[in-house]
Amino acid sequence: MKKLPDTLVIVTTILLIFIGLTWLIPAGEYSRELINDRNVLIPDSYQSVDATPQGIGAFFSAPMRGFISASDVIAFIFIVGGAFGMLNKTGAIEAGLQKLVEFSNKHTVYKKIIIPLLIIVFSIAGATFGMSEEVLVFILITIPMAKAMKLDPIVGVAIPFVGAGAGFAGAVYNPFTIGIAQGIADVPLFSGMEYRIFVWIIFTTITIVYIMSYVMKITANPSASLLSNNTDDIELEETEKIPFNIQRKLVLILFAVGIIGLGIGVTEYDWYMIEIGALFFAIGLISCLICGIHVDKISKGFANGAKEMMTAALVVAFCKGILIVASDGKIIDSVLFGISSVVKDLPKVLSLEAMFVFQSALNTFLPSGTGQAALTMPIMAPLSDLLGISRQTAVLAFQFGDGLTNLIIPTSGVTMGVLSIAKIPYGTWVKWMGPLLLILMLVAGVLLLGPLYFDVW
Repeated sequence: MKKLPDTLVIVTTILLIFIGLTWLIPAGEYSRELINDRNVLIPDSYQSVDATPQGIGAFFSAPMRGFISASDVIAFIFIVGGAFGMLNKTGAIEAGLQKLVEFSNKHTVYKKIIIPLLIIVFSIAGATFGMSEEVLVFILITIPMAKAMKLDPIVGVAIPFVGAGAGFAGAVYNPFTIGIAQGIADVPLFSGMEYRIFVWIIFTTITIVYIMSYVMKITANPSASLLSNNTDDIELEETEKIPFNIQRKLVLILFAVGIIGLGIGVTEYDWYMIEIGALFFAIGLISCLICGIHVDKISKGFANGAKEMMTAALVVAFCKGILIVASDGKIIDSVLFGISSVVKDLPKVLSLEAMFVFQSALNTFLPSGTGQAALTMPIMAPLSDLLGISRQTAVLAFQFGDGLTNLIIPTSGVTMGVLSIAKIPYGTWVKWMGPLLLILMLVAGVLLLGPLYFDVW
């Protein structure tokens, strides 16, 4: 399978395309007015203006201008990434999950309870801090667990990977997708959590039912496994066992209290990026102090966590630069006018579903939730104003489109990484995962309609 270019190469190409579009698309602008501290486009106010096409200078200056313009978002990404780097330094999350898996290995007779419990735990991880790359570590534990239960590697991969993916798509507090998208859309951070919790429950339940139906199927008839011919040749590296001591238990309690505090802060005290970043930083630092980690290691943990967010931060800067070029070229409102002219006579239902399909398709080429939010939400948010759809719902369409397709797209490093480790052919994974993805996509399409007909926000 041909490997697609790196994400930064893709967004740089998009930047060049947008510079070209400033020479092709007629310039125009909508009038705007301030409503509830939010700049909202006034429908039917679009008018043509003098064109200001962008050139080579705009191409070279766009990344720097984007970095400056999105400095608050980028700082938030680095601080939260660093905070999780400190948290990971304690080994608390990994130790807690290892303890659960260890219990599962010892009591395989309880797999009807243990597997759903593990899926829920990984789904919570996906919904709260956006667990993604971390599943590469955990499948080294869950595949042997599945084998001990006389199940195949598909189950071993599905428990952490699909579990975390379902939580990621139904995220409630994920700072790297929901936080960024809501911030750009001028929606209070982590607002609308009640409906998102409902969505998370639905996605997680469907995932559990699907995986358990496969488990029951191959338990009754092992030959029904899609990997019946290659389940014995998988060699996995031994993972380091991390003691689940009292300090790590206290860290997990602190993390849980912090998440509860986050919910209270954003709903009762209008917390935004500064307060939320400070909360995560405090959780990470205090966690390290609880575990008695030396200050040098704390510093390295923070630096490593922030370093892992470098690509995401650069993608945000480049995407913001793209939008600055489009804004300077006065074509953003022209694009909005063109799209709204096409869909304005369509029912809101179809317009909203089109947003979902667009975000899903884009994720194949730009598999970065943070980058996709930075690129699309500045357009989708005002477009939702023109179409009479709430910005909160536009964020939900982004969340579904970005999250669900991650489970199958070949451009995702995590997806291809877990399949490579488990030695599951991509075609076999598509055959197994395809029906679940289709179910989740259809359910997501229905869940998008809730905000149109009920007061859920």
